[in-house]
Amino acid sequence: MTGVGHPVIRTPDQRIRVFVSSTLRELAEEREAVRSAIERLRLAPVMFELGARPHPPRDLYRSYLAQSDVFVGIYGDSYGWVAPDEQVSGLEDEYNLAPREMPKLIYVKDTDTRDDRLKELISRIQADDTAAYLHFRSAQDLEDQVAGDLAMLLAERFDQSRRSEPVSVSTTPLTARVPVPYTETIGRDGELAEIRALLAGGQQRVVSLIGPGGIGKSRLAIEAAHANTDLFPDGVYFVPLEGVLEPGLLLPTIAYVLGIRDTGAAVLEERIAQALADRHVLIVLDNFEQIVDEAPVLVRLYTLAPRAFFLVTSRTVLRIRGERVFEVEALATPSEESPATLGQARASAACVLFAERAAAAMPGFALTADNAGDVIEICRRLEGLPLAIELVAAKIRLLSPHDVAERLEQSLPLLSTSVRDLPDRHRTMRATIEWSVGLLGAEQHAMLEDLGVFAAKFTLEAVEAVGAGRSWGEQAIETLAALIDASLVQRLESGGRTVFSLLAIVREYAVGILESQGGAEEMRNAHADYYLSLVHRIAPRLRGSEQIAAVAKLGLEVSNLRAAARHLVHADRLDDAADFAWTLLPYWWISGYFADVSLWMLELRGKGLPLSARTRAIAAFFPLWAEMWQRPSDQVVDGLGESVRLFLESDDERSAAMALAARASTRMQFPDVDPATVRAELGDAITTLHALGDSWAESLAEVALGQLGVLTRDIPHALEHFDRAVAIADEADDAFTRVVAGNNRARLRFMLGEREAAEQEFLLTLTLSVRLHFVDGATYGIEGMCALAAVHGDGWRAGALSAVAATIRATTGVYDIAGFAVHEEPLAALRAAEPESVAAGERAGAEMSLVDAIGLALADADAEVRERVPAW
Repeated sequence: MTGVGHPVIRTPDQRIRVFVSSTLRELAEEREAVRSAIERLRLAPVMFELGARPHPPRDLYRSYLAQSDVFVGIYGDSYGWVAPDEQVSGLEDEYNLAPREMPKLIYVKDTDTRDDRLKELISRIQADDTAAYLHFRSAQDLEDQVAGDLAMLLAERFDQSRRSEPVSVSTTPLTARVPVPYTETIGRDGELAEIRALLAGGQQRVVSLIGPGGIGKSRLAIEAAHANTDLFPDGVYFVPLEGVLEPGLLLPTIAYVLGIRDTGAAVLEERIAQALADRHVLIVLDNFEQIVDEAPVLVRLYTLAPRAFFLVTSRTVLRIRGERVFEVEALATPSEESPATLGQARASAACVLFAERAAAAMPGFALTADNAGDVIEICRRLEGLPLAIELVAAKIRLLSPHDVAERLEQSLPLLSTSVRDLPDRHRTMRATIEWSVGLLGAEQHAMLEDLGVFAAKFTLEAVEAVGAGRSWGEQAIETLAALIDASLVQRLESGGRTVFSLLAIVREYAVGILESQGGAEEMRNAHADYYLSLVHRIAPRLRGSEQIAAVAKLGLEVSNLRAAARHLVHADRLDDAADFAWTLLPYWWISGYFADVSLWMLELRGKGLPLSARTRAIAAFFPLWAEMWQRPSDQVVDGLGESVRLFLESDDERSAAMALAARASTRMQFPDVDPATVRAELGDAITTLHALGDSWAESLAEVALGQLGVLTRDIPHALEHFDRAVAIADEADDAFTRVVAGNNRARLRFMLGEREAAEQEFLLTLTLSVRLHFVDGATYGIEGMCALAAVHGDGWRAGALSAVAATIRATTGVYDIAGFAVHEEPLAALRAAEPESVAAGERAGAEMSLVDAIGLALADADAEVRERVPAW
């Protein structure tokens, strides 16, 4: 859409920007109508009037015009004020400065009293073949015209883009996306072939694997993902939804798997759609049934991303357009009429699965003529359900196939009839779990139920903590080992640490029993208390020398952190919930989980219960954080001001100072930024933070002052504040603030010609970003190394790094301040001098992953640094 021929800095949410030019007071009603029309199409209005102010900052609105995609001019009676030393009004100057290639939509109000100079301008516009010129009478007419014209313009540009050559996008290797099955998948060759045919056909945008718990939907989806990588050259992504219970977290979870970190600076649905764009990808969504009401989101995504396909596992049909339902059947068992022979058993997928899993439990087990009849009987009673077969096969280490068959004959009919409200297959699955649980001792049984409150993975430390006072508490390790032996708990390695997990259907069973016995609330409180305590223990380490290790530890606990926060809100422990969220602010920022926290805080406020002043401040702050970057407004400024007041009322000066700094940062997003006010608020915040010893927030506030210097072109002051921010981060040995401050200083040093110093700083921030898994920081570092490669004449390397950085920005919504993308100008100069070399690098970079790009950027760094890169 952009009307200029070089890369432009887009809005943080990457929406099409519509620059609106008009006089301010005269056309106030019309301006609101145009705003409404633009926002109806989910575009971004650039709404400010510079022509009506003394000494209009030409450079500023030139910058905003350069960043915009469409020009909308609204003209009535007034030509606008002409500033001293200027020849034309701001109104005419904006039209003159709009690039010729930019689409221009001009709307002239019918009137008999128009200024002569405005008449001259309109006459010139009428002769301009790059502008569309229309009359209107009322604000309502104008709103409808603008909405219709923008929609037509977008349709035309979309059609043009479809005819242009697609740009390939980097992907991470499949092994980093889709889980690798622990064991061989048996008896699913036919289903895999059918799924491949559906995906290859290109007509079914959503293929839903539907069936009860334990039928093997997830395993089949994983196998299908691995088997069809050749159909999706731009990547296959696996999105586990097992621990996602709130519908509002579907998009953040998809975004996180795609590499889009939610720092609040982007609208996620649009960012995901842009990240997918023309990429031919498959996204596997596992366990969708618990948020099935969010299914229409998939329609919006595949509409915006025409080459994205979804493979969904769910117990219920999604019922959306474009869905093809694929019923996942149980494994085949020998018919009742067939003789129970060894040949029949070997020909049955269910029996082969039983034999494979039994052999894993007791090496040496095999199907024989002696046990074939019992194995067939077992598989028939289990109705071919894979998970039921696996659970029962594990008992072979204790019982013979004949003993197992006898016990099932006695227990399954009774157990099945006790849950007649469930589908037959689900009843059998539940009966199988109950039969397995029936073999446990009392403590083991109690522990299994209690473990149901944990999310996907949990640690031994967490188990021991929630077990305090429980019957199994003093023998937690031994009891947990028995559950592992019974195949009801899995032991896994994650991030170099041992963690444990329950199968989803086992967890569901455990929680159901716990709730029926009235013990769920007590255990959920114990779970939430443990993670609240963990958060407070780890929080001090999120600032300073232990930050990297603390972020890694919390990364292992994300699912349980979500579950704990959710319970705190549900249980009306609202002060605890707010404290939980606020204490982890650095982690949410580094790892991009602001959407989750904002949702919890909105739910908290929606309770309608009395809240403490501090809780009200926190609950307001997080949703405003997203508004601050996406839709900065006076309302956001006022809201953050209220957070400041409430924090002060709570005697929390540090938090008040942080909210004040956020308020100042919001003001910096305004086109007509007031430097004096921003500088005063940031100065007050820094004074408080310094006095309180909060170097983390102080460093970030100094960065904001430096960025203000860049915006106002006060370069000496900008460098002074960046230097101070770096010094504070260095003294605290804080990786995150060092990256943020260092990247800003390095870019300014580059602009000042201090290239060697800039290069050393970019190398440092890149290595710290890798260790911290901080995507935004890595992006700035890659762009810095691109700029340096460009000035050194290395066209291929500069082009490659530029392409990767552009992809990351397009997929993650990395925020930047106007005019501070230092690599664009030197890259453009090098492209003019060496177009083939730069183009070759850009083609190569389009195929690179983030890890590849970091490796290229750090090619000259020492071996120790390079060895850390693959760990990303």
